[in-house]
Amino acid sequence: MDSRIGHAAYEPAIYSIHSISDLTPHEKLFRIEIPDAVDFRHEPGQFVQLSVWGWGEAPISISNSPTRKGYLEFAIRHAGSLTGALHQMRPGSKIGLRGPFGNGFDVNRLRSQNLLLIAGGCGLAPLRSLIQYCEDCRDEFMDIRILYGAKTPHDLLYKSDLAAWMESETFDCRIIVDFVAPNHGYSGKIGLLPELIPPLEVEAENTTAVLVGPPMMYPFVVEALRKKGLDDERIMVSLERHMKCGIGKCGHCAIDHFSCCIDGPVFLLRDLQGTEWAG
Repeated sequence: MDSRIGHAAYEPAIYSIHSISDLTPHEKLFRIEIPDAVDFRHEPGQFVQLSVWGWGEAPISISNSPTRKGYLEFAIRHAGSLTGALHQMRPGSKIGLRGPFGNGFDVNRLRSQNLLLIAGGCGLAPLRSLIQYCEDCRDEFMDIRILYGAKTPHDLLYKSDLAAWMESETFDCRIIVDFVAPNHGYSGKIGLLPELIPPLEVEAENTTAVLVGPPMMYPFVVEALRKKGLDDERIMVSLERHMKCGIGKCGHCAIDHFSCCIDGPVFLLRDLQGTEWAG
């Protein structure tokens, strides 16, 4: 067995949903509580396989930091039959959980660095686990900037968190949306996420960028970061691939010679040279 695969890789553990709340018209926040007797350990950026009987299972990113113990949170978008079944559940409903899986954000590599934490759309869900970690271990990092973009104000995830981060002295948090309907009342910045990068003053020699979001935005964000002097060793990306087994056996999430579920989902851009994700 691969040394990265733990005892929880094959058989789902059963948990009760503690709470469900709306994040957007399409996403809900699910929380399950982890009993004290369960030794569940994860890293920021890892994922689990959630299962619903009769519907199957799906890979879902953990959206809370391991520093916040006793529970797990997941932002789940209604995007198919299984996630639709999850959206019909209520507190007290039972779900299965395998994992955690994958290589998360390398916190050791990020320590003593200025951080650019960049998320597009649903990418804020896994990045939130790292943001919370940075918040709880603030002395380990230098300046931390959060850049977040969504399609519309309605699509912004974790609105209460965003408001708190924007008010906090811990972070420099900047938000942008692609489009605002007439008379919406939104007073924030309108445009595309890469537009937030050129105005920044970046010390490239001690800054690391972390990028999570839809694949179509990656080349544009990476180009903007390179123009700021960041080389590919200082750009960390989380790749979205539909994962199946979670243990590198089925090949469903293969990226050239990598298995995203065990070699990723988080990679240094340097390590992706020669693949379709080279940027």
